[in-house]
This record gives sequence, structure tokens and C-alpha cells, in this order.
Amino acid sequence: MVEFRGLIMLNSLLGKKLGMMQMFSEDGNVIPITVVQVGPCPVLQKKTLERDGYQALQLGFEEVKKAKRVNKPLTGHFGKAGAAPVRYLREMRVSDAGQYEEGQVIRADEVFHPGDFVDVTGVSKGKGFAGVMKRHGFSGMPGSHGTHETFRGPGSIGTSADPARVFKGKKLPGRMGGERVTTQNLRVVQLLGPQNLMLIRGAVPGAPGGLLMIRKSVKKSRQEVGKE
Repeated sequence: MVEFRGLIMLNSLLGKKLGMMQMFSEDGNVIPITVVQVGPCPVLQKKTLERDGYQALQLGFEEVKKAKRVNKPLTGHFGKAGAAPVRYLREMRVSDAGQYEEGQVIRADEVFHPGDFVDVTGVSKGKGFAGVMKRHGFSGMPGSHGTHETFRGPGSIGTSADPARVFKGKKLPGRMGGERVTTQNLRVVQLLGPQNLMLIRGAVPGAPGGLLMIRKSVKKSRQEVGKE
């Protein structure tokens, strides 16, 4: 089994994007802020090395208002952990699951602090079918010199008698967005503990209301705040 060194405690939580706003720094500059509801996340199940071959926590997020909308298997699963039914379940790796108990509720201010850098993962906004200029940033065809009806087209795609086919991965029109995206190294500006809100500098993937996974940055640490 691969040993995950450094993951001593839980460093990830689930959240929901609420929207964006602005703040002003001390020198008067505008700071773009994304407001994210992070947690509270109940621990629904513990995966142990002896039973499962690895250590992890199954976390829940967003309590279901009407319990009748939860099927019987999940109702029993939530009841075993002593937790209220939730809409989302995700698993987070840890190196010592014994530090946590099933039914324990983890809040944002127990994992993150102002000044931390975080990586935020979500599903990007779906754009539908898009052309090469929007999807890949192509410049398009000339606006004159005999160009007809192909101003936004991709142009030649390079096939001929050899290789007589289009290579896989060629940048062409197609479905855009709706993909799992991670934005790295975003700074936590402020935590509002009672409201379970986190103010993050910059934009995060997805539309308002979308599910997010927020974890401590794998590339930056809190000690690097003063270097920017």
C-alpha cells in the first residue's frame, strides 16, 4: 500500500459556491472575493487500514430538509453514524482516521485559517457546443482577401494522402465546459465561523450553488503569505 505522508489530519472539506463580491485593501485596491459556504461536514464513516486497506473519512454536506426524500439504504447509513441525512457524500484521505469519530461535525474554522492557501475543485460552467475561437482561442480567418463564410472556422486540419486521417486530440469544435476543474493557490481572506462562510480571493470553478471541494494547497503554505 502507498503511504500518504504529510496527511496527518483532515485538510479538505466540502462547500458550496454562493457568489462573488468585492473588498477593498488598505491601500484602496479592489479585491475580488468568492463567498463559499464551507461545511459543517459530519463524519459518516471511517475507513481503516485493517478493514479497508487504507484510511479515509467519508464526509457529508448540505442537510436534506425532507428525510422522506432519502432512500432506505442511505437512511440506515446515516442512522448508523448518528447524523442527519445529507445531499452529498465524499471521501477524504487521512493518515490517522482514529482521530475522528463517526457523527462528529467538522466546521471550516477547525481546518482552515485566514491567510491559508487553498485549492478549490468544482465542475466548470457548461458552455454547450462551441467553435474553435471560443473553445481554443483561435484567431479565425482573415476578414478580407477572398475569405467566404469561414471567418470563424478552424482552417485546414492537415490531412492528406498521408496520414489520411485526423489525429486524436486535434483542436476542433465540440462540447465546452462542464468538466472537473481545480483552481490552485487561492488565499483565504476571512472566515465567518457562525455562518460557515469562507471569503476566498479570486474566482473558483462552477456556477453559484455548485458543489466544491476545498483543501489546503499542495504547493503553497500559510508561511508564504508575506512573499506576495
